[in-house]
Amino acid sequence: MRDRGRTRRLMGLGARTGGALLKTRLGGQADWRSLGEALFEGLSELKGPAMKLAQIMSQWDDLLPPDLAEELARLQRQAEPMPWPRIREALVMQYGDIEQHFQAIEERPFASASMGQVHKAVTHAGETVVLKVQYPGLADVLERDLKQVRRIMSLGRWFKVPQARLDALFEELAAGLRDELDYRAEADAMARYRERYQQDARLVIPEPLFDLSGQHVLAMRFVDGTPLRELESADDNTRQKVASALADWITEELFTYGELHADPHAGNFAADDQGRLVIYDFGAVIPVPEARLKAMMQLLDATLAHDPMAMDEALMQMGGRQGQGAPLSLYRESAECVAPLFSLGEQDFSDVRVHRRLRELTPKVWAAMDRLQPPADTLLLSRALNGHYWNLVRLRARLDMHSRTAPLLEWVRTA
Repeated sequence: MRDRGRTRRLMGLGARTGGALLKTRLGGQADWRSLGEALFEGLSELKGPAMKLAQIMSQWDDLLPPDLAEELARLQRQAEPMPWPRIREALVMQYGDIEQHFQAIEERPFASASMGQVHKAVTHAGETVVLKVQYPGLADVLERDLKQVRRIMSLGRWFKVPQARLDALFEELAAGLRDELDYRAEADAMARYRERYQQDARLVIPEPLFDLSGQHVLAMRFVDGTPLRELESADDNTRQKVASALADWITEELFTYGELHADPHAGNFAADDQGRLVIYDFGAVIPVPEARLKAMMQLLDATLAHDPMAMDEALMQMGGRQGQGAPLSLYRESAECVAPLFSLGEQDFSDVRVHRRLRELTPKVWAAMDRLQPPADTLLLSRALNGHYWNLVRLRARLDMHSRTAPLLEWVRTA
């Protein structure tokens, strides 16, 4: 995290990304595979906010060129771990004499990501625990990295996204990243969720260990499980149990408690040997105001009614539309893509026809960016919902979305 060339390298990656976007905007063909490989190699080593942004981008893989999406997805799975001596520095800062607290710590992490990595440890009482360790010096480089991220995001002006909206999106992203650095807050969120869902037999939330946790290290009891991304080969019963638990949990979070676990990275979820959904990471928990929920459900209601004018009105209320002339034909095609998932009875999330149609719409969405724009205060919410959609796809979920959403749509109609 102390590399003097960090800023220069980030600027170079940003310039290369900008060049690819500009070439596409002018009608050329960018080498997305080459760009994706460069981003993977550079960001995997640099880590921090820029890598986090790339991981967020990868979760909108239905809107990205396939070659770029594939390379960015590698950042979710194969991020290079930070060498043990640097991680030990962070542990010494937290505990002083590490040997006084633990009889052993595994030097090789079993998970690594953009902001930290996870190591198993054994206490002197013989209990196996997990230590989530923030990369040393991350807080010091955060603001400098964010300056480069802001420059990269300014490329959105080429797609006619207003500067004020880009600024709002940046501030939402920056606030979320700053919050993720506070491991004490994450421990509090984990404890809150653990108490809230203690009666739900389908969910498992590890217990945070406050005596061993601090600003930059989060300790929790070890809960074993098969990562969600590895469940694609699990038996159908297990996948459907996990998918149903995930969908029910997200719905209850939003519509009962007004908040949302906003990091759908597949590595944050697992299934234990009883087929229960294990939720590991609580670094990104966001409030979701009721007004925002109503606006989203109004948009869904209009979409399922195949009513492009009502869709436009809902988007206007959400702040997702600008300029003159609603892209009504795009709305109609979007409704035709989305509506089948909400038909009567169980629907198969692994139906590739849905994904194919969504991907085919991507060029039309980009072409309409002079009239569409990302709504303010929805970046993390959209990221979470989109990411969980793809988690359900990975699980090959079969869910009756019509029955699940009917009471929610009735709620918004009578509100």
